[in-house]
Amino acid sequence: MDLSSLEISVLMVNDPAMRRLNRTYRGKDRTTDVLSFPQMSYGNEPQPSTLLGDIVISLPQARRQAREYGVSLYEEVSRLLVHGLLHLLGYDHEQSRYQARVMSALEEELLREGREHR
Repeated sequence: MDLSSLEISVLMVNDPAMRRLNRTYRGKDRTTDVLSFPQMSYGNEPQPSTLLGDIVISLPQARRQAREYGVSLYEEVSRLLVHGLLHLLGYDHEQSRYQARVMSALEEELLREGREHR
């Protein structure tokens, strides 16, 4: 699939906003780091200028995780963007351990490629 013509929207929010979204759409009454909202069904070849979906990131949660993992905020937000993008493309680490390994490997590969092109 050629991803070059696809669009995503990215929204940075605070913890209360993320908690509301997580409660409304996932039934989990707590903040989280990233949520993805696909706008197209999987298996359909996207048309030019197709909105793939929305990625929402809690900036305070990303800041906390960056400190915890010993990385910069930029690195953590990059990781969350890649994670959210993979969800939009149909990957789901919550389905199985295998899917979690596949998704984790893809995250690392995409982040590594991104670092090499900076």
